[in-house]
Amino acid sequence: MLSSFMVTSRMKTSIRAIISLLGLFFLLGIFLVVGLGYYLVSPAEKGAEQQVFVVREGATLKEVAVELERNALIRNDRFILIWARLMGYGKDIKAGEYHLNAGMPPVKILSTLRMGAIVSHPVTIPEGFTIEQIGVLLGKKELVDSNEFISLAKDPKTAEDYGIPGKGLEGYLYPDTYQFGRGLSARSIIDTMIRRFHQVVDPLGNRAEETGVKMEDVVILASIVEKETGRAEERPIIASVFLNRIEKKMRLESDPTVIYGIENFSGNIKRKDLTRPSPYNTYLLRGLPAGPIANPGLASITAVLYPAQTDYLYFVSKNDGTHYFSKTLAEHNKAVRIYQKRKRSKKKPPK
Repeated sequence: MLSSFMVTSRMKTSIRAIISLLGLFFLLGIFLVVGLGYYLVSPAEKGAEQQVFVVREGATLKEVAVELERNALIRNDRFILIWARLMGYGKDIKAGEYHLNAGMPPVKILSTLRMGAIVSHPVTIPEGFTIEQIGVLLGKKELVDSNEFISLAKDPKTAEDYGIPGKGLEGYLYPDTYQFGRGLSARSIIDTMIRRFHQVVDPLGNRAEETGVKMEDVVILASIVEKETGRAEERPIIASVFLNRIEKKMRLESDPTVIYGIENFSGNIKRKDLTRPSPYNTYLLRGLPAGPIANPGLASITAVLYPAQTDYLYFVSKNDGTHYFSKTLAEHNKAVRIYQKRKRSKKKPPK
């Protein structure tokens, strides 16, 4: 009888202990919920100034939370991390540049990051820019590390990944105006430019088939046309000159191709440069150079696919941005003498 009473007493004590423990956990849970709720709606510093916060591409939720606290945008990275994980926001944080301030409640900061309300920067890639020039431009805009971009764009493996023939992406980084946010990787920027190339150029694929010229050859020739003239009306004519020379098995003899093959070009092409072996020296090679020498725009690509119908085989600069076109070597040599003489007379200092 006594033994039964003792067992019952112990059970009651255990039940009371369990109830007390559950009550404690319940109160603790309420405290945590209230505390978390208060934290989420309480800014770290009222009236704080706006600052730039960059989420790097590939950054984890924890890394972002730590950076928010390090920049004094929030008080405690653990609380915002708990809330983000409870809400399943772990994979929803968008990379890019944000304008945040410590006067924003943490819940609003997290919502801004989740919505991807990034600050974008316009950047115009001019027609005829090379990979190096694009990389330098993006670097000056602080959108990407120049060397990283150039190295990736020139890597044959990168070209292979995109199914592009050649040793790099030269010719396929479409010149256009883009909106890029800071924090993007070089690969993401390249993705955008390659996609734009296909959007613009792929519809011309049927025309390339009609002409019997492979699209990669179209891009190479278009890049030469792009570098030879900045005048829209001349592009189809210059394209016709090169196509006529190819048809007659003549060398293209294009100075821009030679320049592209010279490392650390000084700015002045010399006669010895024309005899220097290079996969891009069209004074020595017959046919097209090893690859594009720049990134052409739509006008130059279209000029190659729809060239002017001419018998021209030569052209020379008139030193005013335009060119004189000739059908014969004799006519060309005469034009060269005329315009070179004018060029020298312009350079000659007055007495």
